Amino acid sequence: MIKPTNQYRLKPLGLALLAAFALPAGAAGLPTLQEVTVSGGGKNLVGVADTAGEGTVTGKQLANRPLLRPAEVLEAVPGLIVTQHSGDGKANQYFLRGFNLDHGSDFATTVLGMPVNMRTHAHGQGYMDLNFLILELVSAVRYRKGVYAAEDGDFVTAGSSRIDYQRRLPASFVDVGLGQRNFRRLLAAGSHTFANGYTLLSAAEVSGYDGPWTQAQNLEKHNAVFRLSEGSASNGLALTAMFYRADWTATEHVPQRAIASGEIGRYAPLGANDGGKTHRYSLSGEWARSGERGAQKANAYVIDYGLNLFSGPSGYISGVNGDQHEQADRRIVWGGAGEQRWFLGPNWRDSELALGADFRQDRIAKVGLHRTENRRRTETVREDRVLESSLGLYAELRTQWQDWLRTTVGLRHDQFRAQAKALAGANNGSNGGEVSANQTSPKLGVVFGPFNLLGPSEFYANWGHGFHSNDVRGATARVNPQDGSAAEPVPLIVKAKGSELGVRVNPLPGWNSSLTLWQKELASELVFVGDEGVTEPRGASRRHGVEWSNYYAPGNGVILDADLAWSQARFKEPVGGGRHVPNAIPLTASLGLTWDDGGPWFGGLRLRYLGAYALEESGAQKSQAFWMTSLKAGYRVSSKLQFTLDVLNLFDRKANDIEYWGGACTRSEALVGTGGCGAGGSLDGRLVHPLEPRSLRLGMRVLF
Repeated sequence: MIKPTNQYRLKPLGLALLAAFALPAGAAGLPTLQEVTVSGGGKNLVGVADTAGEGTVTGKQLANRPLLRPAEVLEAVPGLIVTQHSGDGKANQYFLRGFNLDHGSDFATTVLGMPVNMRTHAHGQGYMDLNFLILELVSAVRYRKGVYAAEDGDFVTAGSSRIDYQRRLPASFVDVGLGQRNFRRLLAAGSHTFANGYTLLSAAEVSGYDGPWTQAQNLEKHNAVFRLSEGSASNGLALTAMFYRADWTATEHVPQRAIASGEIGRYAPLGANDGGKTHRYSLSGEWARSGERGAQKANAYVIDYGLNLFSGPSGYISGVNGDQHEQADRRIVWGGAGEQRWFLGPNWRDSELALGADFRQDRIAKVGLHRTENRRRTETVREDRVLESSLGLYAELRTQWQDWLRTTVGLRHDQFRAQAKALAGANNGSNGGEVSANQTSPKLGVVFGPFNLLGPSEFYANWGHGFHSNDVRGATARVNPQDGSAAEPVPLIVKAKGSELGVRVNPLPGWNSSLTLWQKELASELVFVGDEGVTEPRGASRRHGVEWSNYYAPGNGVILDADLAWSQARFKEPVGGGRHVPNAIPLTASLGLTWDDGGPWFGGLRLRYLGAYALEESGAQKSQAFWMTSLKAGYRVSSKLQFTLDVLNLFDRKANDIEYWGGACTRSEALVGTGGCGAGGSLDGRLVHPLEPRSLRLGMRVLF
């Protein structure tokens, strides 16, 4: 078990130098990292994929994307949007297929086989913090949309992604980055292959950023990775240790009226000293073997995770001392998964049978909510100890019935058991207890093709059930810990059902296009509550939409991708005066161009569009739609030295990263008691977190 003691307070600069100089790469003199291609965009998946909404994005295209934050690597998933409504040390906000995914409640991500989404989290169910990613190490992002794969379990409602790291670097390197608003970053990485065939990859990163905020963000990140591996992902093994710490000061979303009246500036906070600190230490192992008759894989992991998050999203509802609270989380997560796959051969119509299992346990020593002033605790609202375990079993059979017809039939069963014990809180003593739940999720996919219609093409039909889990504290609730009133428990598992029709076609060499028509039903929606800064369960919902994704590689290192996604999300019954699901983005679009022909110049240009979305259930209040453009340009001076320039928000677009509708109070409103502010009342209105203005970042890479 990993413990958060001082022995894990790393010296990343020393580790960086060790990675870059003491571990020479197996190949030298290469101007960039490992050259890879893009699948599911860059590779023809006709004859391979089971749905129109799946694919794999690998390193070369990611390397030339201008990115503001690590989690924006997920914007390589067509239709997925990544934003932020607080400080950059906090998990991002995600949107996909008409879902406000909050911090990850309906989209599951694993990194090196380890789950990122946190159950029964202090801030929000499924909290998915990807700030520990080192983007230069990412070898692949494999994604699926929908609930159609038996391998996928908890949180896979809108979709899932699996992120893997490289096992070997072609050259050791040091990256130095400097930019506006005190952005600075140092990354060093290298790998060495030993005589016995094992490779040790080491990387270390230190970075910081103040941002445009009146209250400097003071973000400080320390990150390190050590990976010992042999062979490949399909035939080999890997042991990986990862260490990540961050602390920061945050500027939360604020009432737009406070900016409009001049009470605060556009980049100013309502109250001082929000933010937090977090850590994630992990040890994981992966093993895989494959041959003509079948394949096996297994992995295991243990994660030491902690968070202290200080937020005041409602401002001054309770008085001029502010509404800041602390959400604290300390846990150990451990588990693993295994799968056996058989290739049954022509006598069984080339069927492929898979049996698998996965187990996870969250040992949450303390998860709490505390009222604070300037990060000092003044009252404990609740503090609990939680033990939550899950076991998933699945089977999947893929059969080629005819040259033009194949099917995939899957069945998954998940069993959850949990217990919560109240540790503190004046109104929390009656809460807690044991709870269990299970779900059986059937899956079915049918593929017609390949045909030669406008080039090689396939048609897909998919149907399936899935789920996301709810917070154990909500499932064992009897009393509202805020005021002692009676509370109704929520189900531990929220069921989802989805179906889709799709087509994938290659009309020209290098052009891959897919079109998907989908629909989804969810038994209970999670909705943002502005004056508490949390999400809570609401009524059942229904969604449908269409997605069109395109990837075109005409040659000479040029790659063009374009995606368009439309969706509609509605409650089945009126909730809060209407049926609109708040913060469900109905229209998104992206257009990207990257170029790298191996010559001195390379780079990328990206445009992203977010359509206006309903902020509350009636749909009367809507967000502002906007385009944003970012640019990356690079120049190789030699095989050992290159420079890059990132221009983020190229045209200095003034819009909002996120908008909500909810109750809040400014300090001046609390002083005069406007609308009951200062005595528990609040004023409903638009809550905004602005886009960061145009930012320039210069990078230098030295290879060894």
